[in-house]
Amino acid sequence: MKKKRRISAWWGLAFFFAFIWLLITGLPFYYLIITSFKTLGEFLSGNLFRLPGTWQFSNYVQVFKGGFLQYLYNSVTLIIIALTLLLLLSAFSAYPLARMKFRLNRPIFSLVVAAMSVPIHITLIPLFIMAIRTNAYDTRWALVGPNIAFNLPMSIFILTAFMQGIPRELEEAAEIDGCGKFSTFFRIIFPLSTSGLATLGIYNGVVIWNEFSFAMVLTQSMRSRTLPLAVWAYQGQYSSNIPVIMAVLALSSLPVILLYIFGQDKLVKGMMAGAVKG
Repeated sequence: MKKKRRISAWWGLAFFFAFIWLLITGLPFYYLIITSFKTLGEFLSGNLFRLPGTWQFSNYVQVFKGGFLQYLYNSVTLIIIALTLLLLLSAFSAYPLARMKFRLNRPIFSLVVAAMSVPIHITLIPLFIMAIRTNAYDTRWALVGPNIAFNLPMSIFILTAFMQGIPRELEEAAEIDGCGKFSTFFRIIFPLSTSGLATLGIYNGVVIWNEFSFAMVLTQSMRSRTLPLAVWAYQGQYSSNIPVIMAVLALSSLPVILLYIFGQDKLVKGMMAGAVKG
């Protein structure tokens, strides 16, 4: 009985702290949503956390009329292209580093780890000059390469550790059956790495979705800029209309929230698998 009471007390304490954490993380989102449905006058005169007297959808209509769908299209296009190439390049690079023995294995892996420490901001001017010279400036393609390059070292590092935990007996059995390195990769290693790839996909997807510096420097017009620039543009255009800015933020965060809701099981499985195998 004492053991059961002790366990119940610990569970009660855990639920208490979980509830406190829910309030800390959920209150700003609650404030964001209710403010986006208020008029500017109600926002300035009323209680900040009070529900709107009349739910106003005009803020969202104003956002959509301001070209929000174009920003959304640019972000979705960027994340599909960049994330697909990033995951493929990470898998192709991590496989030889994790499963093959050759003289330059450790030096190459050390360079990958060292590349993780390169700050983004020292590359903005060279990237800007390169985009101008290649006629890629102010296009969606100007953002694909930098987003892949700066997320690639971390992805290779994580995926290499993940692939090292796959039993070598599976690879040896495939070689006995006549599979070469390419067949072994696509039939054995790549399918077994799906949970790790899903974790990297969610992590890198959020990073690319929220990326601001490259989009600010390498694009200029609305036809190429992504959602973080939309938030920045609305903040300048409607600097005094806080409800409109909140509507933009709510719409911008919605895809990431949906991605996490539908992919959280893959994220947890990948993290647990990496923890066990690493």
